[in-house]
Parts: sequence; structure tokens; C-alpha cells
Amino acid sequence: MFTGIVQGMAEVVAIKKKDKFQTHTVKLTDEMNHGLAIGASVAHNGCCLTVTRIEDDLIDFDLMQATLALTNLGSLTEGDSVNIERAAKFGDEIGGHSMSGHISLVGEVVEVIDSPNNRTIWFEIPEDKIKYVLAKGYIGLDGCSLTIGEVEQNRFSVHLIPETLERTLFGLRQVGDQINVEFDPQTQAIVDTVERVLANKNLA
Repeated sequence: MFTGIVQGMAEVVAIKKKDKFQTHTVKLTDEMNHGLAIGASVAHNGCCLTVTRIEDDLIDFDLMQATLALTNLGSLTEGDSVNIERAAKFGDEIGGHSMSGHISLVGEVVEVIDSPNNRTIWFEIPEDKIKYVLAKGYIGLDGCSLTIGEVEQNRFSVHLIPETLERTLFGLRQVGDQINVEFDPQTQAIVDTVERVLANKNLA
């Protein structure tokens, strides 16, 4: 489980490509690396990956075809950075919201509005999925637990403070960038349940 509180960014220093499979080597800071062990879970842009090799501050993660195809990790090149969060431990403070590390879909940045003390970013996702995005609700974007601002048709916005912009990739994101999206599971469950109940009533 993850909380959506990104610890920082880490550079992808090497990518080894095989048939429908990749190994990414990421350079972690001492803080991110502390106590890390083979088999541990670490979120990259919100996607849960497993540690497969540790060599000092260089950590390997294996990515299967589904991960490469369904997230923005498949488009990374050497030198790119990813948002990093270590898996939560029992007793940790949950500053964001509960996240699984399983990406729902990839959205696109369609507008960036900068002001002196914050940045507003608008995202676009498929129309049939916007039902899971509720104003003032939670959403996971590239591993960050964020509060949804406005929702319009199949677009929604988030408002980002300087701390988030400095600690995560959102300070660098531009129009056209692809973003990993994880819907709040409670919101998704409620929406799906209501739809199912209403459908059953219409059939009765």
C-alpha cells in the first residue's frame, strides 16, 4: 500500500530492453534507499514495482509487458526521472490517501496555468472514466495523492503548491505529457455500486 506522499524524484540511469520486458536501474538517495531489500515494493510514478537487485545506490526493477503498455513507464528513456514512494508500513502517518500502486489508465496534460505561488494543471481522460473523478475528491497522479479541483466534461484540474512542484515531476510537466492515473478505490466502488443498483431497478 502507498499513501501518495512522494518522497522525491530519482533518475533512471539505465534501461535494459528485452522482448516485452525491461529492467530499469534507478539511482536512489540515501533516504529512499535506507533499509531497502530485495523484494520490497517501490512506486515509480505511482506504479508498484519490485526491487530485484541492489548495488549501493543503484536499484533494479523489472517491468513486464502489461506495465510497459498500460503506464507511462514504457516511454521512459535513460536520464528521465520518476516520482518515488516507498511502500507504507503499519503505523505510518497517512498524509495522502490509500493507494494500491495499480494504475487505472494514462491521462494527458492538456493545459498548464502558472501563477506566482502555484500551478494549475488540466488533464484529459476517456469520457467513460470521468465518472470516477469528483470535485474535491482524491486522485492519484504519477503517484501523488492530490485533491481534484474542477471537473468539466472529460477534463479535470488540480492545484499544486510549491512544495509539490519542487518534490515531484509536476514542476516540469507540460502539455502533451502522459500521466499515470489511479482512481480513488472508494469513489470507484461507490460509483460502480450506484450504477449497478440503478441498472437493476430499470430492469425490474
